Amino acid sequence: MEHTTEITLANFEPRVMEEGILVLDAWAPWCGPCRAFGPIFDRVAAKNPDVVWGKLNTQDEPDLAGGLRIQAIPTLMIFRDRVLVFRESGVLPESALTELVQKVRELDMDAVRRDIAAQPEAAR
Repeated sequence: MEHTTEITLANFEPRVMEEGILVLDAWAPWCGPCRAFGPIFDRVAAKNPDVVWGKLNTQDEPDLAGGLRIQAIPTLMIFRDRVLVFRESGVLPESALTELVQKVRELDMDAVRRDIAAQPEAAR
């Protein structure tokens, strides 16, 4: 059973605008670390069916990758309730990804939005 969704320029915005959690793996087929991270991503996705797990092939979607300022791959981005709450490049161990998803579930999104609103415009 497939637990991930291909994210493209056409479906990115509708997916991000949904309530809930979207975990996005920006990768490319020629990237060794991406190939190493792929099975980790898939295993954690299978254990967390309440989360949307998206795969962004940066080779096939260069405009979207550029718009998201993807400069290194793999890059993991996590959105919750339309807010980017995590972004990091590199391979995460399975335990770290599992823990990260749990921490995102536990976020107080009202507090996150207040923190964002309190930041100077240039920092947003």
